[in-house]
Amino acid sequence: MDKVELLAPAGNLEKLKMAILYGADAVYLAGQEFGLRTASDNFTLEEMKTGVLFAHDRGRKVYLTMNIIPHNQDIKKAASFLEKAVETGIDAVIVSDPGMFSVVKKTIPELSIHISTQANITNIESVSFWHSIGASRVVLARELSLEEIEQIRDGVPNDMELEVFVHGAMCISYSGRCLLSNYLAGRDANKGDCAHPCRWKYYLTEEKRPGEYFPISENERGTFIFNSKDLCMIRHIPELIKSGVSSLKVEGRVKSAFYVATVVKAYREAIDAYYYEKPYKFREEWFEEITKVSNRDFTTGFFFNKPTEADHNYATSSYIRNYDFVGIVKGYDNENGLVLVEQRNRFKVGDTLEIMPPAGPVTKFTVTQMLDSEGNSISVAPHPQMEIKLPMMPLPENSILRVNKQH
Repeated sequence: MDKVELLAPAGNLEKLKMAILYGADAVYLAGQEFGLRTASDNFTLEEMKTGVLFAHDRGRKVYLTMNIIPHNQDIKKAASFLEKAVETGIDAVIVSDPGMFSVVKKTIPELSIHISTQANITNIESVSFWHSIGASRVVLARELSLEEIEQIRDGVPNDMELEVFVHGAMCISYSGRCLLSNYLAGRDANKGDCAHPCRWKYYLTEEKRPGEYFPISENERGTFIFNSKDLCMIRHIPELIKSGVSSLKVEGRVKSAFYVATVVKAYREAIDAYYYEKPYKFREEWFEEITKVSNRDFTTGFFFNKPTEADHNYATSSYIRNYDFVGIVKGYDNENGLVLVEQRNRFKVGDTLEIMPPAGPVTKFTVTQMLDSEGNSISVAPHPQMEIKLPMMPLPENSILRVNKQH
């Protein structure tokens, strides 16, 4: 079955592995240069090779981002970097700039090229242009409606793949082309170093009354006039697939492994249900799972109509964080009946943990006993990445343990 692709972010090697294990068909990542997320760990060439091997062994793909808006000094270095990156086995490269596209074509002519959302592709002619010079996929601008996407699908060659963002942070600027960060903080968003000024508090001043700040809205914390809610389209999988897109993309290379695993698993289950369960019925648990990772509340962006004031959060730019990622299952001691856990955040005896495996339902478990790596009984796991042993039935490796902070 020719299913739609679920494409996940991989900010580092651990996140890549979690994305693959929890159901992504492909991941996108950056090397130490040319990617648009300098805040993520990104990949050395050796890590990239390891990640590609991990993905390919499981029948998944890896796409390399080289989608900065490059200057002359960047272009000069691109070919040598690309040659080394291709040796790791990457399946495609993502670019936004015609000059970078040209470098890729001259250096590795057979490599698949995807055109980034940074290219602001919003119409049939743009897609057709990129297809005519050899691109195999375009990542459509976030500012398109489903109706416009369907029109593009109908108006371009069948072998041109279309990719759309379906989940994650939204940029106030047109598909991420922003100068605010450069102007206000000296950090170039178009080269991956955004300071996120769209999440800052803003007040109004009058030129003859310097130092007097007037709130733009009636809120003692100020206002967040650029602060969009996060995109979430998990309730609309049928509409997305019927629009003719080839790939559904999750944003978040700077987000945690917990975020990646949780979001990918929810979308994986929703996508599979569309193909294999007739009639398809949305399950509210998928959305509830997504709310358990940090978010800014949710919007459907431009897919159904132009965003209004309801799609922005004017009160705060803080994330909603109701759950903590407290551990990951690393193995099982059959002889003593102990689950081996690598701790990620503090938890203690008496806590009720939710166990999220890579596949299958979430279950709950109340911690009645904890042992340290030497087998000593402890009441709390306070040290990052310490090894904990829990007496319980076996759990799938790489299962995530989380705790509800509200309880």
